[in-house]
Amino acid sequence: MDITIRKYHPNDLPEMLELFRETVQSINSRDYSSEQIAAWVSGADIKKWEQTLSEHYSLVACDGDAIVGFGDIDLSGYLDRLYVRKDYQRMGVASRLLGELESVCAAERITTYASVTARPFFEAMGYIALRENRVIRKDVALINYLMEKQRHFKADN
Repeated sequence: MDITIRKYHPNDLPEMLELFRETVQSINSRDYSSEQIAAWVSGADIKKWEQTLSEHYSLVACDGDAIVGFGDIDLSGYLDRLYVRKDYQRMGVASRLLGELESVCAAERITTYASVTARPFFEAMGYIALRENRVIRKDVALINYLMEKQRHFKADN
């Protein structure tokens, strides 16, 4: 497996949306009901994704020509998305994407809303849960966690 990480291109969006739907439907189904999963995947607004992925620092992880993961972060340190294809989980793809996204951000803290499923990953990467959060999608409540990673930069001497 030779995973490469590159910058997002708008042509990547259809494959990314499919990866998002498949991942949520398979991986997150252990922590969310089928009704919650359906509401979650239906909430992916293609126009909003196009806009935010273009405005944020956005990366895709590829195995050959296939996109196997993606993530994006804005300048304030808000990590918006981080998804890895179901058959590439626990292979270091999310860790590599997260490391590269964090490295381009100068913010003293990075925040994200992590699913119940993703919370242990983020905790292992140094994030702490600040509070439980309820999101309503299609009249269905979803639980996630506002998580934060404090970063301490060394002063230049």
